Amino acid sequence: MTRQEFLARLRDALESELDRRTVQENVDYYSSYIIEETAKGRPESDVIAELGDPWVIARSVIGMSADSLGAEDAYDAAGGRGHDGGRQGGASPLSAWWKKILLVLGVVGVFLIVIAVIGGIFSLLMPILVPVLVVAFILRLIGGTRR
Repeated sequence: MTRQEFLARLRDALESELDRRTVQENVDYYSSYIIEETAKGRPESDVIAELGDPWVIARSVIGMSADSLGAEDAYDAAGGRGHDGGRQGGASPLSAWWKKILLVLGVVGVFLIVIAVIGGIFSLLMPILVPVLVVAFILRLIGGTRR
């Protein structure tokens, strides 16, 4: 595959889901990369083979773009300034989802640790407490029958 074929396939895969500016930025990036690597003396076919399938690259770019759009939407919903720049960030819905999962796992983990510690204490004390309680119960029975 030549550089032009690679870039055309990449452009076709990106155009279905991204705006024209983002498509052009990515095509320009990969074009520049291929040109730079071939200027170093590497064969164009090797550079393109190393990059891999343009469709897979496009899926990755679209996925990253969707995540960044999610962050922008979350920022807008929280009272952000809109798409005029000057944005200071925001959490994507995916990262909020992971934070909730981690919180639940953390709480469950702490609960299990507490149960394990209590169980360990009981398992250490039971061989001592059971005979003491049995002896106390027998002494109480014996002491109660003398009166």
